[in-house]
Amino acid sequence: MRRAFLHQAAACDASGSPLYRDVCRSLAGAPRPLAPVDDDIGHHPIRVLGGLHYLALRDGVDAWRDPVGAVEAHRDWLAEFIRTRRVQTNEVQRCWALLPALLSLGAPRVELLELGPSAGLNLLLTRYRYRYENGGWGPADAPLVLDGEERAPVPEALLVRKVEVVRRRGVDLDPVDATTEDARLLLRAFVWADQAERLARLDAALAALASDPPELIRGDYVELLPELLDDRVDDALLVVFQTASTQYLTPERYTELELAMSSARGPVAFISTRRTEERSDPAFHHGYELEADMWSKRRTLVARLGFHGQWLEWLAGPA
Repeated sequence: MRRAFLHQAAACDASGSPLYRDVCRSLAGAPRPLAPVDDDIGHHPIRVLGGLHYLALRDGVDAWRDPVGAVEAHRDWLAEFIRTRRVQTNEVQRCWALLPALLSLGAPRVELLELGPSAGLNLLLTRYRYRYENGGWGPADAPLVLDGEERAPVPEALLVRKVEVVRRRGVDLDPVDATTEDARLLLRAFVWADQAERLARLDAALAALASDPPELIRGDYVELLPELLDDRVDDALLVVFQTASTQYLTPERYTELELAMSSARGPVAFISTRRTEERSDPAFHHGYELEADMWSKRRTLVARLGFHGQWLEWLAGPA
């Protein structure tokens, strides 16, 4: 477990969270094992961090000054939290990269199907406003405006395109109903506590969701995908996308997903992230690679982005 917390500390440091870096280092150096938390958490220290943040938000617990002491004091509660609450993240900043990927498909009408949407905030990507080096996109009165570090610019030719979303669906093992206060608290808990901008973005996205939430389906998306692909709007391009969930599938389960996509009735596009360290790429960027194209065995690499979407390197021209 010590190794898992040290690995998470390095990831938090690289993603701009010195608080969580130090917390993970403290937990890695705990004088005795964190069991029963260890047994429940497996290789996911992020669940311990989420539980501590939940206690801080709900009860005012000072979880950061002495994280080892906080774990000891709330061990039974944390074990139950870890057992019953899945990691729930809806990092809407990733939409800053997803939007040009969607525009690159060139379809004027689309329906969206997200794999592992949590609360479905990324399904609302066309309700947000975006700023890029070569122009803006989206409603001027949007409750959320997204921008970031653009390492290679999105082409202006993409940003003049319009797209209408006729349907928004997502399928998740444990979807979050973000119209409830407990769910909103859980989503905030899994945002790193020292990243105030991320928390502000989350709150703005929740405001965009409140009046018209997307359709969220509870279940295993690998099992449900064939019927979801068959239930489609005939005059719109079906766009399946995911930003982190497939990395938790076994190779066998991912092969099942590929088979379902290949057997779909009619054209299907796929937008998907892949961790760069999973490839033997000499241009390592500590982030995701983003692929977007019509479904096929070979898909187009369109961008690289930070894990939280904080930077974007656009690689493809307008299709």
